[in-house]
Amino acid sequence: MVIIDYNEIEFSVTRSQGPGGQHVNRTNSCVQLRFSILESACLTDEQKQKLLFRLKHRLAQDEFILIRVESERDQKSNKDKSVKMLNELINQSLIEPKKRKATKPTKSSQRKRLDSKKSRSDIKKNRSEKIKY
Repeated sequence: MVIIDYNEIEFSVTRSQGPGGQHVNRTNSCVQLRFSILESACLTDEQKQKLLFRLKHRLAQDEFILIRVESERDQKSNKDKSVKMLNELINQSLIEPKKRKATKPTKSSQRKRLDSKKSRSDIKKNRSEKIKY
C-alpha cells in the first residue's frame, strides 16, 4: 500500500460550479489536485511504469494525474476527499489482477444447455405448425 506525501501534490482552488447560491459565488471551494507520477519520490521505478501504463487514459501531459472535487461546501473537505481519491486510485492500479484459470463446462451443464435449447426449439416449432381440420 502506497501513501502519497502531501509535499508531492499540487493543489489549486477555484469557484465551484452549479447550484449553491451566494455561498458558491463567494468561496473558492473547488479543489483541483495535480500529481506527477514521474517526479514522485514515494514510488519505485517499477510502480511508476505500472501506473503510467494502467492509468494512461487518466493522465494529462502523459505524467500528471488530475482530480477535481467540488462536491463538498468547504475547501478542506474537498482537499481531503481528493487526496483520498488519489491514494485509492494509485493503490487500485498497483494491485496485480489474478490470472484466469481456463476451465471447461461440465458434461451435465453441457447436457442441460442442449436440452433447454431443444425444448425451446420444440416449443417454437409447435407454434408454427398449421392446424389441419
